[in-house]
Amino acid sequence: MRILVTGGLGYIGSHTVVCLLRMGHEVIIVDDLTNSQIDVLDKIKTITSIEVPFLRINITNKTQIEKVFHKCGFDGIVHFAGYKSVGESVSNPLAYYFNNLVTTINLAELCLKYQVNRFVFSSSATVYGNGTSPLDESMMLQPRTNPYGETKAMCERILTDTAYANPNFGVTLLRYFNPIGAHSSGLIGEVPNGVPNNLMPYITQVAKGIRKELSVYGNDYPTVDGTGVRDYVHVVDLALGHVAAIENHRKGTSIYNLGTGKGTSVLELVRAFELENGITIPYKFVGRRPGDIAICFADVSKAKKELNWEANLTISDMVRDSWNFEKNR
Repeated sequence: MRILVTGGLGYIGSHTVVCLLRMGHEVIIVDDLTNSQIDVLDKIKTITSIEVPFLRINITNKTQIEKVFHKCGFDGIVHFAGYKSVGESVSNPLAYYFNNLVTTINLAELCLKYQVNRFVFSSSATVYGNGTSPLDESMMLQPRTNPYGETKAMCERILTDTAYANPNFGVTLLRYFNPIGAHSSGLIGEVPNGVPNNLMPYITQVAKGIRKELSVYGNDYPTVDGTGVRDYVHVVDLALGHVAAIENHRKGTSIYNLGTGKGTSVLELVRAFELENGITIPYKFVGRRPGDIAICFADVSKAKKELNWEANLTISDMVRDSWNFEKNR
């Protein structure tokens, strides 16, 4: 199939492009480079030996992205092109609502116009808000903890309503948990802008000496060691989940959690990194962050049953590959 991947040079997008190419699909990447780097394109070529067509376009510009639909023709779309920082969404909500909603609406409209009936949307476990883990797809959404989560829930509703009104249009909503890790080649991985918002790149930057120590937000949660528990999933497993979703097309709306189904605390992840890589990570406890919850992990039985997908890579794989990427870049 010919697949349009929006945000295809980003962290999860680039790994998904590699997996799609490995499975024999043709890929076209659209990215405005807001949260990505152009050199990732060459790294994808190095990994796959395939030169992927790339267009620098902001998808809020419907005229520009429609030219791509008109010229290329697609069998499906995997849509990653959204702003993704929880903290930034709180301080700049209008930018998040505009970008994340308008890009999704533009793509949905063009899919209907050009009869592209496979649409995979990059959603997030943040739509569950403060729900009780394990979180399953039938739970009521509670995204009001931050504007980022709200935009994901709103996009889900937009796409679900569009699929309901257009019976041939199939939407898959992938709610993934905490992606970490990197490609085993060490060529592509997570590259945050400025101070990392996510835990793993913060750990690897401390390991590399870029930062003095890790700040652990809260040590008084009702967990095994007082630190927050999350469902960490290897980005390559996550990417393979997107391949499974685009290949297993269903009409209407399908929703799947992508995670491991297991929770790991912050300190457990730090210790796993130290053990696997032989590096000590100094850390200090600081206050909880507003909106953080104690425990968040997935019920992944639906994805296993309907997509024949499950995460296979371990925490050791995740921390090893994360450090391999960081130390070589």
